[in-house]
Amino acid sequence: MKKTLDESRKIINQVDKEMAELFVKRMQAVKNIADYKKEHGLPIYDAKREDELISVNSQKVEDLEIRPYYVNFLKNNMQVSRSYQSMIMEGMRVAYSGTEGAFAHIATNKLFPTAKKIAYGDFESAYRAVENGECDVAVLPVENSYNGEVGQVTDLMFSGSLFVNGMTELAVSQDLLGVEGATIDGIKTVISHAQALGQCADFIKMHSYTAQEYVNTALAAKYVAEKGDKTIGAIASKEAAEIFGLKVLATNINASRSNTTRFAILSRAQSATSLNSKNIHTVLLFTVKNEAGSLAKAIEIIGKHGFNMTALRSRPMKKLSWQYYFYVEAEGDVTTANGKEMMQELSNYCDKLKAVGSYEKID
Repeated sequence: MKKTLDESRKIINQVDKEMAELFVKRMQAVKNIADYKKEHGLPIYDAKREDELISVNSQKVEDLEIRPYYVNFLKNNMQVSRSYQSMIMEGMRVAYSGTEGAFAHIATNKLFPTAKKIAYGDFESAYRAVENGECDVAVLPVENSYNGEVGQVTDLMFSGSLFVNGMTELAVSQDLLGVEGATIDGIKTVISHAQALGQCADFIKMHSYTAQEYVNTALAAKYVAEKGDKTIGAIASKEAAEIFGLKVLATNINASRSNTTRFAILSRAQSATSLNSKNIHTVLLFTVKNEAGSLAKAIEIIGKHGFNMTALRSRPMKKLSWQYYFYVEAEGDVTTANGKEMMQELSNYCDKLKAVGSYEKID
């Protein structure tokens, strides 16, 4: 028997009352999550987790006719939650090296759109700003797909106290910028960061340009704009061209058309990893004991515990000539019982051993 209109409205009123109470409870949990993300340097939006939640929770509605509406309900809930988290995290301070228009600034804006971005003149200053509490998080480059590792940042990870709580990739398109009236043929000198000059070495050679290193790509663009010299060009992003009023003379001049830079999110606290995720990666840094076979044994132990190494690099130690430390990225979670057992075994062959972070890759 169909319920009367009044009865149906009473049911809706009662459900709405209960939903309001549950909404408050849910948003209190959302605030706790926002506080945690702020402390550990995690971005608000996690597309993979939201898709997983929608897929799982939508199955709880058995009525196939109304299930799509419940999916919309879930998506709206998540949008509201993100908005609330954004408001809470607006006071977050994120350090990066460079200035507006630099690729680090673009990556920072992608990860923390509502946070306050603080520019520093070099990688170490940005890193130390988080260590000493000036900023909550640092976003720093660790590797370029064409030009290799950013050794200064790796060294900071080795010597510093911050944890890696995420890695993300940013597609990099290097452009040649000049002042109004400049032309490709008229440019004689190009300035940019060493990484960018390396990525564009073929283009520079083809046009017989003189290359000069500068502290940052965006700051190079600013310098060219201030000089007003038609014979000087900068290699930087189109965003930098827009900010400093420069003309894009040539686009995507980097040698590799799949040019990407990986950025690490660093904070003072180690984030907890999801127990259900199979996409956990770990960064390890270590020195081996001065004994024959120590490095080979360390690598064997990592593999024995199921950690699939995706990167292995050596770096010279600054204070000890001809001494090296090793940087490892591996698929696996060092915070598990298996990971802790691996670390214990590694300590038998390593003088210094440091797990810089276990994290889920951020798309």
